[in-house]
Amino acid sequence: MSGGDEMNDGEVLTVNDLHAFYGPSHIVQGVSLSVRRGQIVALLGRNGVGKTTTLRAIMGLVPSRRGSVRLEGKEIVGLPTHEISRLGLSYVPEDRRVFRGLTVWDNLRLAMLGRRLGNERGQLEAIYELFPILRERGGQEARTLSGGEQQMLAIARALIGEPKVILVDEPTQGLAPTFVERIADALAKVRERGISILLVEQNVPLALQMADVAYIMDKGRIALSGPASEVRESPLLKELISV
Repeated sequence: MSGGDEMNDGEVLTVNDLHAFYGPSHIVQGVSLSVRRGQIVALLGRNGVGKTTTLRAIMGLVPSRRGSVRLEGKEIVGLPTHEISRLGLSYVPEDRRVFRGLTVWDNLRLAMLGRRLGNERGQLEAIYELFPILRERGGQEARTLSGGEQQMLAIARALIGEPKVILVDEPTQGLAPTFVERIADALAKVRERGISILLVEQNVPLALQMADVAYIMDKGRIALSGPASEVRESPLLKELISV
């Protein structure tokens, strides 16, 4: 589950001086970060520092007051979320948001709507290779799945259409240790397929083990960044996050 030793060339997602608000509250205060092709990049910090708001602002779910977000060089700030998604950015929110009353198969089928997929069967096979349990559970309603299985389904939905980057918010929160391991292994396999991941995760040791690069947020800003192996050893890490 360890992060890759080499950086792949080519920035696929570039965030520069991003500012976002909730009402009058200035939550994201000039965040800059980059994600290269095939990287896992961890965005870490204590609760309430702006990590989720950063993901939501990148995805267009929270309006950005200032700054730039480029996906493969294309500016996406100001675009509607559905268009950002079609350009190759997917989001797995903290609360998973699968359609609990629909079957696993119907959840995946809905994710395919509106996308020009050349090979739906191939898409599904690639997902089932990552998450074999979803093939077995295809006819079950999502609400009957365990929390870990619902998280797998949420990630699988985000992978429909082979996005360039997926934003993943707290994928292991509340999961049993066996599912934490399975989710971490699946994300490593996603990275091996050339799909980049921007990961928010409260399990800091796990995130730093998985990631190539880490950014630590504090009070809406990036307070520490660098290769995950260096961030792990930084004396600032314990001041910024309890690990």
